[in-house]
Amino acid sequence: MERAFDILIPLALLSVVITLFIGLYALFKGGDFGRSYSNKLMRLRVLLQAIAVALLVTAVWWRHRG
Repeated sequence: MERAFDILIPLALLSVVITLFIGLYALFKGGDFGRSYSNKLMRLRVLLQAIAVALLVTAVWWRHRG
């Protein structure tokens, strides 16, 4: 299980960073693209952050459990 956390945590963090930068790009680009996607991408970022935090908390709990 620890091997899974070693893979999932960096993937979750990377997905948060990528979504953040795409969302910022959409926000600053403006126009139809910005109006359509900036808010959706920021909401997706918040969801991905929640998943990343849950993975981190679960990994810490798992490692201290045994």
